[in-house]
Amino acid sequence: MEVRRTVPFVDLPAQVAVVRKEIEDRIAQIIDTTSFILREHCQRFEEEYAAFLGAGHAIGVGNGTDALVLALRALGLKSGDEVITAGNSFVATAEAIVLAGGRPVLVDVDPDTHNMEPDRVRAAITSRCRALIPVHLYGQPAPMAELLDLADRHGLAVIEDAAQAHGASYAGRRVGSIGTLGCFSFYPTKNLGAFGDAGAVVTDDADLATRVRMLRDHGGLTADDHDIIGQNSRMDAMQAAVLSVKLPYLDEWNERRRQCARQYAERLAGMADRVAPPVAIDDHVYHIYVVRVPAERRDPLLRYLRQNGIGAGVHYPGPIHRTGAFAHLGLEGRLPIAERLNAEMLSLPMHPALTEDDIDYVCEHLATGLDVA
Repeated sequence: MEVRRTVPFVDLPAQVAVVRKEIEDRIAQIIDTTSFILREHCQRFEEEYAAFLGAGHAIGVGNGTDALVLALRALGLKSGDEVITAGNSFVATAEAIVLAGGRPVLVDVDPDTHNMEPDRVRAAITSRCRALIPVHLYGQPAPMAELLDLADRHGLAVIEDAAQAHGASYAGRRVGSIGTLGCFSFYPTKNLGAFGDAGAVVTDDADLATRVRMLRDHGGLTADDHDIIGQNSRMDAMQAAVLSVKLPYLDEWNERRRQCARQYAERLAGMADRVAPPVAIDDHVYHIYVVRVPAERRDPLLRYLRQNGIGAGVHYPGPIHRTGAFAHLGLEGRLPIAERLNAEMLSLPMHPALTEDDIDYVCEHLATGLDVA
């Protein structure tokens, strides 16, 4: 079968081409000074990212999962403490709760936004609950006003999982800077991605910021201090340098993603009976562009698109409670919206280098594939 063209799911080479010279210059500085971990390059990015978000502190860590673990540990999570989060996130959200010693409580989600639904959160709060982790899934901000109100009334911390929402805003504030703490992943394919693993914890609370800094570096603020039990989750200087170079481009790249999302929506309007595009309630940054299609057609359609050079995917093949790691929670059938969404979701190519012709090609094959796949 002849493939007319290829439309990758992400296009990192196109992005790297824009910033390559600047990054090479920064990496040369690191090599020359042998400042490989933390130090001035990490501090520079931390200051820049905190300013970008309008937050008091940003602490660079090893990866996004560690960011969540360290945020929970900084709050003093104890064994058996409950933390409520969405059932349809990437497994790392629930995994981090367990790694920090807590018990994940998974709740169902809004069928339109795919984000945690406040009424279900309210029903799940018990005397053992310590924190909420709303997930800004796919780049769509979670309903923070309602969740913050719930947290305030019940004395809970709010940790934003903003791993997919770099630069998104909710009610005029950058996500990640709204709750008690915010957590980011800078995995290479993120809207703001490093050249490897990296993450950050963000907070306005100076005491929590100090505690996270200690926890990421063996329990102290200097090499010879080990005042609490910490771990090794220090940000690599090369990753910090890459992120510093890319950060000034982030708003521009996110706006291009929004333009692509609008173009998708225009072309998908003629398929409204079979394809549901994402619903943007707030300032969505479309880390992943997810549509809903009939469940029985999803997997054949995915194969058809890939056979025609289109880098489609599924995020995620199943909700958290259907993974082997969390099947013991016994939630099968109790999160019906998350289960239905995961059966219907299809992720289409989304990145700033997409062209109108690329989007036309994807949508043409999406329409054909629904009929023939």
